[in-house]
Amino acid sequence: MKKILITGANSYIGTSFKKWVSKFPEHYSIDTISLRDDRWKEMSFEGYDVVLHTVGIAHVDARQKMEPIYYKVNRDLAIEAAKKAKCDSVKQFIFMSSIIVYGDSSRINKPRVINKSTIPKPANFYGDSKLQAEQGLNRLKSNNFKVAIIRPPMIYGRGSKGNYPKLSKLARILPLFPDIDNERSMLHIDNLCEFIRLIIDNEEDGLFFPQNNEYVKTSEMVRLIAEMHGKKILLTKVFNPLIIVLSRKIRLVNKVFGNLIYEKSMSTYKEDYSIRNLRESIIVTEK
Repeated sequence: MKKILITGANSYIGTSFKKWVSKFPEHYSIDTISLRDDRWKEMSFEGYDVVLHTVGIAHVDARQKMEPIYYKVNRDLAIEAAKKAKCDSVKQFIFMSSIIVYGDSSRINKPRVINKSTIPKPANFYGDSKLQAEQGLNRLKSNNFKVAIIRPPMIYGRGSKGNYPKLSKLARILPLFPDIDNERSMLHIDNLCEFIRLIIDNEEDGLFFPQNNEYVKTSEMVRLIAEMHGKKILLTKVFNPLIIVLSRKIRLVNKVFGNLIYEKSMSTYKEDYSIRNLRESIIVTEK
């Protein structure tokens, strides 16, 4: 049995993973702790096989005054937790990084493909704090302490934060939606949880890039969401010229309609973790 400690008692990934592996009670024992104050430093991590670190700041105020907090939480806290795990003889530390270490989405109609040769180039302090955390964690690796770093694309699922719930809301109220050709790597929460389970079973270390088998076209995702609610939404190219102009001035437009994908070979793993295809993932998210 694998004994796993999740940092981030109420985190979306942490709570989802705990629920996911509850289907295998004979194989995994899960505990969770909060790192919101310093009491966790008095707790022993000894006896745990794995620390799954899910603490982080992403979907909050990104104004300049927040910069020190991003580094404190995303970088410093992760490294502190890993140092403690190593000191207490934990065998594996799993860190949730992000595709954001490579920077922003491209503009509309401009492809953006990340491959294994792509050098990380964060566009903001969120991405930079994650990248600096990775660098600090890699310095802690040893034969007895494995560090697995996961750089997922946008994670979505029931209860997720970020852009997905905004798209879901629009899909349920709009009669029309722009039909812009784009490609995005995304990762449903069930696929992520299965991937984490597998890298725990296989005691992996290194850098990983899980994603859904299918790239996502934003307008097609919106159409599927509307369909799940018994609603038809018309996809139209009428607004495309205006949206292209807006994309040159408004970053959010590129986040929704721009391109950002991992080359698929980066995400291949020796065992299949793709539990949900796109349609299935929308069904379980929206039902």
